[in-house]
Amino acid sequence: MAPSQTSADVSIVGLGRVGLPLALCFADRGLRVIGVDRDPGRLSAVGDGRMPFAETGAQQLLDRVAASGRLSLTDRVAEAARATSIVITLALDDLLGVLAPGHSLILRSTVAPGTTEFVAGYVAKHRGFEVGRDVFVAHAPERIAAGRFLEEIDTLPCIIGGVGERSGEAVAELFAAFNAPIVQTTPVHAELAKIWTNILRYTNFALPNLLMMDCERVSANVFEVIDLINRDYPRGGIAQPGLTAGSCLRKDFAFSEERSAAPGMLLAVSRVNESVPLFLVEGIKRRLGKLADRKIAVLGLAFKADTDDERDSLAHKLMRLLERELADVAVHDPHVPTPTVALDDSLRGAAAVVVATNHSEFRKPSTLERISELAGDCLVVDPWNCWGAAQVFAYSSEIAALLARA
Repeated sequence: MAPSQTSADVSIVGLGRVGLPLALCFADRGLRVIGVDRDPGRLSAVGDGRMPFAETGAQQLLDRVAASGRLSLTDRVAEAARATSIVITLALDDLLGVLAPGHSLILRSTVAPGTTEFVAGYVAKHRGFEVGRDVFVAHAPERIAAGRFLEEIDTLPCIIGGVGERSGEAVAELFAAFNAPIVQTTPVHAELAKIWTNILRYTNFALPNLLMMDCERVSANVFEVIDLINRDYPRGGIAQPGLTAGSCLRKDFAFSEERSAAPGMLLAVSRVNESVPLFLVEGIKRRLGKLADRKIAVLGLAFKADTDDERDSLAHKLMRLLERELADVAVHDPHVPTPTVALDDSLRGAAAVVVATNHSEFRKPSTLERISELAGDCLVVDPWNCWGAAQVFAYSSEIAALLARA
């Protein structure tokens, strides 16, 4: 079907955490949108007007879009060709036979350097199109933080790396539906900008985590050292420690390390972040001794505060390490789809409580009070400094005394 015969403005192939909010935002701006996904459960949820995952403001957005009738759903990738522009977060071969002159093909997910040019060459080789004249191919990387889609889609610069003469212009016309400034560049620059945005964040988080481990080794307080580094110092800015993961940060390191000009540098950063769960478990053991048959409460399974996203969360590694010590692990998370026990049930009789995710619910003073009431004077492991006690490892009575003096 040629774009002159299309029945929609844009198709989004893949309605996951990147694709679905984008589809809803386009529809909310008045565009006719086709959402494509092969997951029947996800299609059913969206069709019924339910967000299949948490994203701030997205349910209200879905309610508006559903009422507008501007979003149609299908499980057939070829149906994406009914739109002039096609945004892919997955799939290519299923689209190849239905591409026609005038189509724009937009890569949205993180890809390795050279992928956009490869896709353009693949389309040219197998369909004979001249990319940049007959069809348009570009990388428009997603850089929005979980839980902030509706805010950042209008504020973060939209990077577009187009192949050929007019690809960047054609894709810019689509993303002009939003208020964000558009920055034109080459495909490889766009690819590297996305990858290294994530690498920068992952590295920045590794530094305070390494400092936390070094402070434990020499009996120093990581939070006090960080305060000294940052306080009124124009070249400070070190972040706070925590469990650093998530699928975007971890996977970008994997394929960046393979071709790095400094083999081992990125791997070392990854090893720091990945070793935090073991560091916490070893710290518990140093203070409590053997953990066999002792109850350990783990608060949080999501990789990030106030989201339901468990993908690549280090909380799961933490649980496995505790189970290897034959501890009785009780997990509570008020957000994730994985079934967990109630907060009180996780805390009751626990020898230690580990804050694995800094959800806002856990940062309330009432949670600390419940820990003292139900677990007594247990060991509290809080790399996030949720209650401002500035102690990674401390007993609940110590934390209460510190906060009382503050």
